[in-house]
Amino acid sequence: MRISVVDVGSNTVRLAVADARNGAPLPVHTAKRRLRLAEEVDGERRLGPRAVERIVEAVGDAYEKARRWGSDEPFAFATAIVRDAPNRDEVLRAVEEGTGARLRVLPGEVEAELTFLAARRWMGWRAGPLGVLDIGGGTLEVAFGRGRLPDFAISLPLGARRLTREHLSDTDVPTEAELKELRRHVRHSLRDVAARVRWEGPVTMTATSRTFTQLARLCGAPAGRHGPFVGRELTRKALRSAVGQLAALPAAHRAELPGISAPRASQSLAGALVGHTAMKLMDIRALTICPWAIREGILLRRIEGGTDWWYGEAQQAPAGAKLRLAGG
Repeated sequence: MRISVVDVGSNTVRLAVADARNGAPLPVHTAKRRLRLAEEVDGERRLGPRAVERIVEAVGDAYEKARRWGSDEPFAFATAIVRDAPNRDEVLRAVEEGTGARLRVLPGEVEAELTFLAARRWMGWRAGPLGVLDIGGGTLEVAFGRGRLPDFAISLPLGARRLTREHLSDTDVPTEAELKELRRHVRHSLRDVAARVRWEGPVTMTATSRTFTQLARLCGAPAGRHGPFVGRELTRKALRSAVGQLAALPAAHRAELPGISAPRASQSLAGALVGHTAMKLMDIRALTICPWAIREGILLRRIEGGTDWWYGEAQQAPAGAKLRLAGG
């Protein structure tokens, strides 16, 4: 069986096609199309007509590629950039009318659960009680658990793109006052969650997402060309130095650093600051970088639960709603 997922994020639309063998999604083909939707959002987080048009084109192209690679209908979902948009219903309707695809919006807590599922499968049971951090463009997901699914999962509005827009200049070197205010905001938002993580005392802490992967590379982790099975770690001490390094540069020059891509350069500082603050508050000295995240979590649920593991009206689910993750 060949399955696929389409992920509409703030920077790119990504397609992942996999063969479902022996209970695992084995990669067959991946593709991405850069959209940089964050540049098309107004002050109310509304996606403009051009952004909607580009989403429709990208999703249609991804569906066509999935079909050519022999996949069944992809599970297409959008992250916070669409979920939080006041005109999200307009976006979802435009995609369905323009492509026939049903673009779903998952509650942030469900994204955290699916990411945890993927991390647990990758890390295995030897990891023991497992904690997961995932920094996206709009949100930070935190999950912890001792089993296959997390005991708790939460999504917080601490995404790298969001915080850059709300607290930092996306071009200039930030002032000390801006950095201090952003740290204060992140500490306040994370206080209760950090206390829970410290109390749980996870044996292993992992991090997923492009933000953490690029920060780990900046801090000396092996490059992506060495493959997913090479161990990668991000220490709190190294990340603290990276925050200072990024803060000393305007956004345009950050892309010259190892691992930092041009599309994510402006938000890399906010991502590093969130990551370091979370590690400090949660008393985490090092994070293991996990190459599997939400897309692999969705593919795993597709393998385990068939085509009906999600609610038919997932895109209308309120924040905190639970999809059928525990059973098929």
